[in-house]
Amino acid sequence: MTSRPRRTTTPGCTFSVLLIAAVILGGIVLGTLLELALAHAGTAASVLAKPAQGPTSLNAVIDNLRNVIVGLLVALATLFLTVGGVRYILAGGDPGEVEAAKKTLRYAALGYGIAVLAPLLVTILKGIVGA
Repeated sequence: MTSRPRRTTTPGCTFSVLLIAAVILGGIVLGTLLELALAHAGTAASVLAKPAQGPTSLNAVIDNLRNVIVGLLVALATLFLTVGGVRYILAGGDPGEVEAAKKTLRYAALGYGIAVLAPLLVTILKGIVGA
């Protein structure tokens, strides 16, 4: 009876796991920082200056809606960035998987771009509405 050799983990396998963990953690940190910077930059001073109350004008409603949408866009883009990074790491050289991972990373970049342009889009919307 011959025994099968034992399976041992290779250093490359441990490196892959650490790289996946770093991509996930980096995506979460980047998304959190971008969300804080984009959604709360303009409203931080006004929130500290007055107590919490409902919006009093159309401008306040539009700004609040913008902040919610930017937060959702950044969260979704961060999810896409994390998934794309993990797919790229796990592709193992398969051209189809690498291309799918690159496409996912492009969608994440597009989401971040739209989130950065949200204040400009809100300004255009305010000009159309006349607020």
